[in-house]
Amino acid sequence: MRTTRRAIAGLAALTALVALSACSDDSGGSGGSANAADKRAGAVGGNDKAGSNPSVLPVAASGATYVALGDSYAAGVQIPTIVPDAPPGCSRSQSNYAHLVARQKNIAGLVDATCGGARTPDMTVGQQSKGSPPPQFDALRPDTALVTLGIGGNDIGFSEIVTMCVIQGRSTTSTQPCTDKYAGGGNDELAKRIADTAPKIAATIAGIKQRSPKARILVVGYPTILPESGPSCPAQVPVAEGDLPYLRKVVPALNDMIAKEAAKQGAEYVDTYTGSAGHDVCKPVGTKWVEGIKPESPGAQVHPNALGQEAMSKAVLAKLG
Repeated sequence: MRTTRRAIAGLAALTALVALSACSDDSGGSGGSANAADKRAGAVGGNDKAGSNPSVLPVAASGATYVALGDSYAAGVQIPTIVPDAPPGCSRSQSNYAHLVARQKNIAGLVDATCGGARTPDMTVGQQSKGSPPPQFDALRPDTALVTLGIGGNDIGFSEIVTMCVIQGRSTTSTQPCTDKYAGGGNDELAKRIADTAPKIAATIAGIKQRSPKARILVVGYPTILPESGPSCPAQVPVAEGDLPYLRKVVPALNDMIAKEAAKQGAEYVDTYTGSAGHDVCKPVGTKWVEGIKPESPGAQVHPNALGQEAMSKAVLAKLG
């Protein structure tokens, strides 16, 4: 009964997580003026604000020196302080790794186009979420010097997987119900989704290169979520213990695919997974970099908190050199 109650509580807590995964139309194209991109894609601040608020970066007159693209893991959803003029559905944080990198590198031309729920189609098609975020590629320009891209998790159904595995964790007929659902009969549905996402990652990187041919492109991977070994923590990840071996393979497999596609396209991969070992959702506050379904620090469910974003920024900075 106790386990069932935990699972039911987990299901209630997952409501907000599912809401982070916005639906998008796969059709359409890109467009938009450079000035509109500054305003709509989340160009941060202006020279008049920079002196009074050090967390707000002035935008270079020449345009976007650094463009940040990606989903909720890149946006830093629900981590204070949220960029005030960004589309409200994006929950774009001034403490996400893009902002931290820009501050550390004194980059004055950051345009942050990241948005919670984003998938690869949202790079070229306006995202269907609150505030109607424009295509993220609208922020790219021929003179853009640096682009970071964090995408792919929503393409494989990140929120759906978490939600479904919590639901399946209530099963009384199997010790690994989530594994049975996604990999029963030898057909691994999540492996297929990852493989199907590979050409989308490749096309996204190619699209960046086409629009910003001078840019250095860093493709940022995903950090660890579950503990690498041993039991889980039902209060934060209410899944069946028997599903842990299967679920632990999903993020590394996704990262491996992203890294390979980045290399094929001549982009650089940023590993945020290796350094995140020991900072999973089951660790205490101050050690964990990713929150569970009941966040204990500011941040979204099953997403990086401020410490996680800081760690991801350090991985990006290390790659930049």
